[in-house]
Amino acid sequence: MSTIKSDPPNVSVRRKAKARQNDLRLSESGVWLIVPCYKVKAHISRVIARAPDWIEGIVCVDDACPENSGDFIEEAKADARVRVVRLPQNRGVGGATLAGYAEADRLGARILVKVDGDDQMDLSYLAQLVAPIVLGEADYAKGNRFTSISHLQAMPPVRVFGNAALSFAAKVSTGYWNVFDPTNGFTAIESSVARRVMEKSVSQRFFFETDLLYHLGTLRAVVRDVPMPARYGDEVSNIRISAIIGPFAGKHLTNFLQRILGQYFVRDFNVATLEMLAGLFLFGFGMIYGLHWLAVRDVHQAASAGVVMMAALPVLIGVQLLLQAMNFDVLNVPTRAIHPYLRAIERLEAK
Repeated sequence: MSTIKSDPPNVSVRRKAKARQNDLRLSESGVWLIVPCYKVKAHISRVIARAPDWIEGIVCVDDACPENSGDFIEEAKADARVRVVRLPQNRGVGGATLAGYAEADRLGARILVKVDGDDQMDLSYLAQLVAPIVLGEADYAKGNRFTSISHLQAMPPVRVFGNAALSFAAKVSTGYWNVFDPTNGFTAIESSVARRVMEKSVSQRFFFETDLLYHLGTLRAVVRDVPMPARYGDEVSNIRISAIIGPFAGKHLTNFLQRILGQYFVRDFNVATLEMLAGLFLFGFGMIYGLHWLAVRDVHQAASAGVVMMAALPVLIGVQLLLQAMNFDVLNVPTRAIHPYLRAIERLEAK
C-alpha cells in the first residue's frame, strides 16, 4: 500500500515564508479591483470576500443598478477596502469600468484590475494576471480561456465557437495578433496607461474590452494573455447575441479601417503600405478586367490565354502582396511596455 509523503517541516516553512514574501511584494504594487455592479446583488458579496489580502482597495461601481447594489455593499460593510461609486445613469460595463478606473487612479492605484460582479472570475489567478505589469513586461494583461482544452470544458460549445470567431475579428481590427479571447473581462491595466485610454472615446457597452484593445494599439501598449479556465455558475447574462452581431461587425470594420489608415498612412509609411497599395490596385484591376470581359463577350466566346493572364495574374500577385502586408502587420505587434516611459514623463512634468 502506497503512502503520501508530506514535505519536511523545513521545506513547508520555507514555502510559507516565500508565499508571505510574494504577498508582501504584491501589497506594495498598488493593485486595486474595479467591480462594475449591475444586477449582481446575489454574487457581489462572494466577489468581495475572495479578494486577497494584498489587494490595496476595491472600487464597486453601482451602474444605476435596479437592485441598489451600492446601498447593499455599503450596508454589508464586509471589507474596509471597499469604495462605492454611484452612476446616475446606466453606462454599461465599459462606462462603469472607466468610472472605476478614474476613482481608483484618484486614490493612488498603480494597477487596475477589472473583475465582473457575477463571480465568474477566479480571483486565485489575480497574481498571475498582474505579474506581467509588476515586472514591467506588459501594460495590459487579460485572461485567455483558450490555452488548454481542459480550460474549455465548462464553456458551452456555442460560446466556444462565438468567442473563436470574435477573437479572429479582434486580431484583424486591433492589430494584436498575439492575443485571444478578446471578450474576456478579467483584465489588468497600469494606471498611467489607463489615464491615456480614458482620454479616448472607448465604447462603453458590450464592445468595451475589444474597443479598449484597439485604443491600446494606438498607444503601442504591450498586451499579454494569461491562461485561465472558464468558470460559470448560476448567473444570468445580460447579452442578447442576436442584438450584438450587427453592431460588433460594424465596429470591427470601422476600427480596422481606422487602424490601417492611422498606422500605415498617418503615423508611418513603410513597406507594408506599398504592399497594400500595390496589392489592392492589382487585385482590383484583375477583377474589373475579368468581369468586364465577361460582360461584353459574345455568347459562347472562349477566353484566350492572353485574356486569362490579364485577369488572373494581377489577382494572384495582388493577393500575394496583401498576404505579405498582413504578415508584416502580424510581426508589428508592440513588444516594449510603454508605462515605464509614461511614468518617467509624469515625474519630469511634476518637477
